[in-house]
Amino acid sequence: MDLFLHYLSLPYLLKGIGFTLAVTGLGLAGGLVVGVVLASMQLSRFPLLAACARGYSIIFRGTPLILQMVFAYNVLPLVGIKLTAIAAGGLALALNEAPFIAEMLRSGVLGVDRGQVTAGQALGMTPGVLMRRVIAPQAIRTMVPALGSESVSALKNSSLASVIAVEELTLRSTQLASSTFDFFSVFCASGLIYLVLTGGISLIQLFVEDVLDLDKPAPKSRFARLLPWRRVKEATTSVQAGPEEPSGTPSPDTVGHAGAAPAKAAMSAGERSESLTSHEVAVRVTGLCKSYGEQPVLDGLSLIVRTGEVVALLGPSGSGKSTLLRCISHLDGWDMGQIHVGGKRLGYLPSGQLMTQHDLANERATVGVGMVFQQFNLFSHLTALENIAGPLRWVHGMSREDADRRARELLERVGLSHRVDALPRHMSGGQQQRVAIARALAPNPSVLLLDEPTSALDPELVNEVLDVIRRLAVEDGLTMIISTHQLRFAEEVADRVVFLSGGSVVEAGPAHEVLKRPRHPLTAKFLRVMGANTELPPPSTHELTA
Repeated sequence: MDLFLHYLSLPYLLKGIGFTLAVTGLGLAGGLVVGVVLASMQLSRFPLLAACARGYSIIFRGTPLILQMVFAYNVLPLVGIKLTAIAAGGLALALNEAPFIAEMLRSGVLGVDRGQVTAGQALGMTPGVLMRRVIAPQAIRTMVPALGSESVSALKNSSLASVIAVEELTLRSTQLASSTFDFFSVFCASGLIYLVLTGGISLIQLFVEDVLDLDKPAPKSRFARLLPWRRVKEATTSVQAGPEEPSGTPSPDTVGHAGAAPAKAAMSAGERSESLTSHEVAVRVTGLCKSYGEQPVLDGLSLIVRTGEVVALLGPSGSGKSTLLRCISHLDGWDMGQIHVGGKRLGYLPSGQLMTQHDLANERATVGVGMVFQQFNLFSHLTALENIAGPLRWVHGMSREDADRRARELLERVGLSHRVDALPRHMSGGQQQRVAIARALAPNPSVLLLDEPTSALDPELVNEVLDVIRRLAVEDGLTMIISTHQLRFAEEVADRVVFLSGGSVVEAGPAHEVLKRPRHPLTAKFLRVMGANTELPPPSTHELTA
């Protein structure tokens, strides 16, 4: 026992710890830098860069680390690059670790819900902002355990540096045991030292995981305030949805705002229709064609939506409703045709060339096309408040105080003032969708697109979302294009119904006329299947299955 304790404090072994940590530190730091580059190359849109990164990974993952260390120490001097033993060991370890770290980084990025990325794009976030604010914070949290394990592995692999005369801990332990013939005590002491070092890495990993735990109370340290996301201010005691607001849905006076268009409810359908004809064109779609492979989705579709008008898109699944909305916001490209929002051709330079992703993001933020998705697509690492305030700061340059004030106002308008600090997973589906609507409204968009906003909700939660949309349409006078299967809602809210089938507009007209007295057999068939109380024309042999 005395010898064991003696070896633990022996300067000869303690100096070997320094060499081990030096090689490990160089290897992990260099591996992280090269790994970021490799991951970026593999995630890029350029096939050649991705192919080069994969080739590198195949080579360095497929050859032994000990061979790479010998190459760095003995072969590089032949071409004029002479490194010290520690530098050569660190370089070889870095190049070996890089492809493994790159795969962890890539898997973390790919593991982020793509719906959140799409939502960020719709809000006008540039690729850089998306990476820093949405993708990286979530990817890091998932990668910490794997990176911790890889750090432990790198520490143990540093022992192979002994082959190039680095007197790290393992080599010094072997030399000491050979000279004293006390193998048991020496290697037990060496093993305990390694255990302490790897245990330290594990403690660091646990600390980082604790810091990144979104369900813990928000720390008050300056370091925490530098993180690219906001933590909940109060500990959440349950992961289940919080209680619904006692008053049910928000009252009308909390949803309308000053300067809104004339209330739809105060005008007859004919008066409103006549009034809208004098409004400027908000969205103009001309001859839009789009295919996925050999399957056409939009076939020469044309549509005009005027300022303040609410248009409901109806049609069977696969008729092109969602694709049309994604094209209007330029989340999807198309093959032929043009789309103008507010008189501006979104996504294209005056010369007709397609914009870069960075320029397109800036134009989305300038033109003002809000998007509400089927699956909510809230940023899961941000609270309800920060889901709204964050994009206002990152995209529109608002101060934190102004952005938070705007977010609180909108959450109050949709009846969620009591859920400002709740994470998405702690809210019901109806609450999440109302936060998503508030987020889309935050920058005051000129056009609001809603893609089946209630399709992912349980039946008992549908009305709370529809009530919010109804008040926005009736009292705020927003220009809205809504894809929906809620026929009664469409009749109450929409000024005009557009029925799509096969990627084309089959019938369009005032909501009450199309829904009560459809003229086209396809529209009549669809409404009959949906259970609408309509005056249906006689069935036609040209009817298709809805």
